[in-house]
Amino acid sequence: MVELIVVLVLLLFLAMMAVPSVQVWIRNTQIRNTATSIQAGLQRARAEAMRRNEVVRFSLVTLGNPGLMDNSCAVAENGLSWVVSLDDPAGKCGEAVSDATAPRMIDSHATGGTSKAAKVLGTAANGEDAAQVLFDGFGRVTGAGSISVVDIDNETPGDDYRALRIMVGLGGTVRMCEPKVSTVSDPRAC
Repeated sequence: MVELIVVLVLLLFLAMMAVPSVQVWIRNTQIRNTATSIQAGLQRARAEAMRRNEVVRFSLVTLGNPGLMDNSCAVAENGLSWVVSLDDPAGKCGEAVSDATAPRMIDSHATGGTSKAAKVLGTAANGEDAAQVLFDGFGRVTGAGSISVVDIDNETPGDDYRALRIMVGLGGTVRMCEPKVSTVSDPRAC
């Protein structure tokens, strides 16, 4: 009986030691999932612009209910969710995918409540906040004030968390990198 108690105490101790690292891993996974989703949305918008040979818009949006894409959406530089459309989707994110009905939705993604630990900020090349980017028929960025960088970090900053950055080049390239990596030869570096 004593041996069983000793084993249980040791297992409990080991479990308590693992909890902080598991929490960091979960937060880093939430950050990575949010970044991957936004990157996929940007690539979808660019590909659709080239396929249609017309301007397609990618918008970061905030939602009243993070798990539901509805008409309560607002285009915002800190939006965790996104919409790919031909027209401005503000207040119309709940519309069905359609070429006929405004905002002529192509695709959308509601991030949901699981990524609330992630913080997003879209920035234009001039340093001002930006919530949208437009791709032309050649897949290039068009329009002033378009998103050039999207930073994704933990809501509570810390050295344990892995911040990610998505960079959108003028030629339309979409690349994910890590701002904390400073070695120039490292492919993860920004």
